[in-house]
Amino acid sequence: MDRLQSLADRYDKLSELLCDPNVASDTKKLRDYSKEQSDLQPSYEAFTEYRTVMEELDAAKAMQAEKLDDEMRDMVKMEIEELTTRQAQLEERIHVLLLPKDPNDDKNVIVEIRGAAGGDEAALFAADLYRMYTRYADNQGWRVDVMDVNSSDLGGFKEVIFMINGQGAYSKMKFESGAHRVQRIPTTESGGRIHTSTSTVAVMPEVEDFDIEIHDKDIRVDTFCSSGAGGQSVNTTKSAVRVTHIPTGIVATCQDGKSQNSNKDKALQVLRARIFDMKRQEEEAKYAGERKSKVGTGDRSERIRTYNFPQSRVTDHRIGLTVHKLDQIMNGEIEEFISALTIAEQADMMDRGE
Repeated sequence: MDRLQSLADRYDKLSELLCDPNVASDTKKLRDYSKEQSDLQPSYEAFTEYRTVMEELDAAKAMQAEKLDDEMRDMVKMEIEELTTRQAQLEERIHVLLLPKDPNDDKNVIVEIRGAAGGDEAALFAADLYRMYTRYADNQGWRVDVMDVNSSDLGGFKEVIFMINGQGAYSKMKFESGAHRVQRIPTTESGGRIHTSTSTVAVMPEVEDFDIEIHDKDIRVDTFCSSGAGGQSVNTTKSAVRVTHIPTGIVATCQDGKSQNSNKDKALQVLRARIFDMKRQEEEAKYAGERKSKVGTGDRSERIRTYNFPQSRVTDHRIGLTVHKLDQIMNGEIEEFISALTIAEQADMMDRGE
């Protein structure tokens, strides 16, 4: 209750600050205070309602102790039952709201999908996953910007990198990192046998310049002609850019746009995200034993989900959730999995007493 009261006091203080003319004229302070208040608002509203419910509950219990006729006693009893139920619901919601929030949750994300085991079939499945995520993004009202594509001869993706711009994108998409396995009959299979292939997904928060500073002396920039499926050159100008971060050896390439400068900016965005992701995973590895989450570590080598086409079945192995509506899932309707994974992560944090 003390923690909730301090959050409520801070919310009220922010309301005062946002009415201050000095703050209104300072764009940075106005933005920072507005965001802080917006983040606090769900907890503030839940706490405000909780206090109201507790006051009404105390009043109803006091009334119950008085001499009442049967009809009034039944009404008070019913009111106490309803308020007690609401009290329990609010306490559960407040527990969740007070859990530590991932500082990256509100950020845009950079997503990398690669065909892994299975050759052409893995590349085709990587393209299927890309369509699944872009349709999910559309449903969420988010914008998708392709950053780099390496196509296969059959129309799949050996690799595709894209950014999803939208409020809370990382909070939902972060659960998609890992190996996705597909079981189906490839179009190239004449004998009708089911093949198993995998594609990997890496989801990284967009990183600002000040979060990961990259010095010019630490990078090497190479330019080359963009290439399409099979490696053939698709233009004669060296617009494609490869950026190598010398201290870590991490490489990022972009050849999607026709402008060399634009491709370099996108490559640097990917490079920052990869460096940040590497450092994040190194930090998490230190606590992997006792703090490993039920929903996994985000390592792209960890098998997280199987898509079985003959049985129209999709199974998330981290939480044991299976649904038999593969067509809808591949059409971007993955909120059921994301919601279940969010709940599992919250329950795990509560179990650990965070």
